[in-house]
Amino acid sequence: MKRIAIIEDDESIRDIVLYALQATGFLTAGFETGADFFASAERFDLLLLDIMLPEENGLAILKRLRSAPQTKALPVIMLTAKGSEFDKVTGLDAGADDYVTKPFGVMELISRVNAVLRRYAGDVKDPNVLNVGKLMIDHARREVYAESKQIALTYKEYELLHYLALNAGLSMSRDRIMETVWGFDFEGESRTLDMHIRTLRQKLGDAGAQIQTVRNVGYKLGEGV
Repeated sequence: MKRIAIIEDDESIRDIVLYALQATGFLTAGFETGADFFASAERFDLLLLDIMLPEENGLAILKRLRSAPQTKALPVIMLTAKGSEFDKVTGLDAGADDYVTKPFGVMELISRVNAVLRRYAGDVKDPNVLNVGKLMIDHARREVYAESKQIALTYKEYELLHYLALNAGLSMSRDRIMETVWGFDFEGESRTLDMHIRTLRQKLGDAGAQIQTVRNVGYKLGEGV
């Protein structure tokens, strides 16, 4: 049985997440600060890490985890404030495996936890590399390959594709995509998302067909045919 830890100073959020994880079949432990977590002798299979924490923030804790041999490979999902794009990019570049934007749905969070655990349970040697169908995304280098051919993308095109790849197989709503990738609400500007999807499909060639439109919902990245 997998053991999941969460470092979150908001007791109400921490309790809700712990309850949802326990109901899904995980063993759990909650910590208010990084110091509490590091003082624990328990070993975990995944950590949910809030960024805005007292004493030591989540990004500093992540750097400590990645620099210590015993926690270097620990999967980490960052919990970020809505619209904090800089924190998201910084967290991923520092070694986070995924991020969830507050406020978040419990079912989405559980899906993200399971997705990260599946990646680590497989034969993926580098957690920064995502392979989805004909696509390979090397997040450490911010490089994208379609059928082994490198594809040049703009900053936002890359962020959009990477977000869909992190949630491969899941239908992501238009609002969630725009809030996460652009960092704020884009009310009335859904054409911006559609334009980026259209450009991505063109640049990716045959692999562009993996970006699927989900009617009345948004988009998802599939494995393709």
